[in-house]
Amino acid sequence: MLDAAARRLIDPPLNRLGRGLANAGVTANAVTVTGLGFGLLAAVLIAFGAAGLALWPLLASRLADGLDGAVARATQGTDFGGYLDIFCDFLFYGAIPFAFIVMDPASNGLAGGFLLVSFYVNGTSFLGYAILAEKHAMQSDARGVKSLYFTGGLLEGTETIAFFVLLCLLPGWFAPLAWIFASLCFITAFSRLLLAREVFSASLNQTHPQEPRTPS
Repeated sequence: MLDAAARRLIDPPLNRLGRGLANAGVTANAVTVTGLGFGLLAAVLIAFGAAGLALWPLLASRLADGLDGAVARATQGTDFGGYLDIFCDFLFYGAIPFAFIVMDPASNGLAGGFLLVSFYVNGTSFLGYAILAEKHAMQSDARGVKSLYFTGGLLEGTETIAFFVLLCLLPGWFAPLAWIFASLCFITAFSRLLLAREVFSASLNQTHPQEPRTPS
């Protein structure tokens, strides 16, 4: 919901920094992998009970997640770079809730499992929509120039990062916060499903018209 507005604020400084990194010979893929490394470090710290300390590598990982696209735009982006970015993002988004489960399985296990299921369903709705959007040559740059078509929703990347930051600041509140956020994730996923039915049902009929029946 907030990604489009956030991109308008953060893209100009990120693009300047990205051009500087590109001029220094840093590749977008290197930034992506570095960001994943910071994210996994944050997950390890959380698992060992240092959620407050984990906040700093977590924020560094999200900075890198924004910078890799800026570096790619300053050089030559590739389809693999976009694929790697999505792969690393999903690994990061799964690792953080799992780390809270590891930190306190008894208190966080059920809520964390529900949260991971909601991420799985929401991610599927997002990627499935992106595949169909690519098939129908749909384009959108409201959330920045992306390798995949990004649909909006109640919860997007900005809200998820804010949620993770809140968890690091209030680790004892993981369970109730996870139940709430997961429920909103399911709402986002099913709203995207309804949108896909509205957008792609008509397109499918136009692309694959029914063949006339031959008389028997």
